[in-house]
Amino acid sequence: MPGRPSPSRRTLLRGAALTPVAALGPAACAPGGGPAPTTPTAPVELGAPGEVPEGGAALYRDHDVVVSRAADGSLKAYSTICTHAGCPIGKLEGTRLVCFCHGSEFDATTGEVLRSPATVPLPELPVREENGAIVVRPDA
Repeated sequence: MPGRPSPSRRTLLRGAALTPVAALGPAACAPGGGPAPTTPTAPVELGAPGEVPEGGAALYRDHDVVVSRAADGSLKAYSTICTHAGCPIGKLEGTRLVCFCHGSEFDATTGEVLRSPATVPLPELPVREENGAIVVRPDA
């Protein structure tokens, strides 16, 4: 094109390097736009049943799972991958899960959102006690 200078090699390389990074920002922070929550694909032994108190919850960070126990002794388990941006939730205060990425909070006994920016509850995972251990299994 006459009258218009060609971009330098440096300008082209800089633009090519930044394009993928710029595209990740909006996708990672958009509600529901983060990565799909991870769930175990095989049975995972979490710990002893006594680790989860009645009316309370236990966070298993290594497996991105929280397990709660109702007053009747039944167990519930939820993925602890935040449904807002896909960050692993690393803090449990009583039965309230807190995501450090953007401040979303969830109820560990129901998976429900307590504080935005997340709007989607945590996915429930099949859980049971087997052979003296709490086990999350996708086929339960």
